[in-house]
Amino acid sequence: MDNELSSLYGQYAPMVLRCCQKLMKNEALAHEAMQDVFVAVLSNRKKLELSKPSSLLYRIATNICLNNLRNLKRQNRNFEVVHEKLLIDIASLENIETQTIFSKLIDELFNTQPESTKVIAVMHYIDGFTLAEVAAEVNLSVSGVRKRLRKLNKQLKEIEGLE
Repeated sequence: MDNELSSLYGQYAPMVLRCCQKLMKNEALAHEAMQDVFVAVLSNRKKLELSKPSSLLYRIATNICLNNLRNLKRQNRNFEVVHEKLLIDIASLENIETQTIFSKLIDELFNTQPESTKVIAVMHYIDGFTLAEVAAEVNLSVSGVRKRLRKLNKQLKEIEGLE
């Protein structure tokens, strides 16, 4: 099987890589996914039918890439939750010195935002309104509110030097 796997890799690695590049849209992640494809073949070699390897490898590559993208999206959502918590923590600080320090962060964060984004952030993060409730209050769609909050989170990441 080792010779067979080497042969498969030599013949089909470029095709698998192109598939992964197309789906992942990131060179490093595409290379990792391609390697995962051949690891999956190696791990399951006794169960796999390798009579039509291009179809099998293409299907495995697609599944691995979609799973990786789904996992990245979950990680990004978790990252956004951490930033949402930071905004809530900043807003509810009671220590005057800490408030002063964070007020500069808040000023920088909201400096370029429209007033309505400030209202949206306070309603959602501080007052606990749902996205739908906020949308109704500010006459925007739920997706419009969500977009504003994402933009705010992105700007917070940039200020913190994480992006």
